Amino acid sequence: QLQLVQSGGGLVQPGGSLRLSCTASGFTLDYYHVNWFRQVSGKEREGVACINTLGTVTNYVETVKGRFTASRDNAKHTVFLQMNSLKPEDTGIYFCAAASRLGGLCSFKEDDMDYWGKGTLVTVSS
Repeated sequence: QLQLVQSGGGLVQPGGSLRLSCTASGFTLDYYHVNWFRQVSGKEREGVACINTLGTVTNYVETVKGRFTASRDNAKHTVFLQMNSLKPEDTGIYFCAAASRLGGLCSFKEDDMDYWGKGTLVTVSS
């Protein structure tokens, strides 16, 4: 079964850090651009970060810029989202999504994604 497998969510205090991981099952993630989305309660799912296949291009939504870092280790076929200085408003379900087409890189358009993870819950609370 072709799918993305996520790990790394949890509960953290404001100002803390978490690292999310995303890897693929049934295919190699190395050839896909990866976008990170999050869904906050009561709001639509939004794109927050993205990274190209080589890890040389990243982009971030303004609300996370300077705090979140997307990276990848293609030797381990894994993409990461390092989240620092977390705020309560970062609480939500985080999804990784893989796009095979260049147009899907940092488009943050759900229709451009080929595969999705099931999501992992991040809770920022004291």
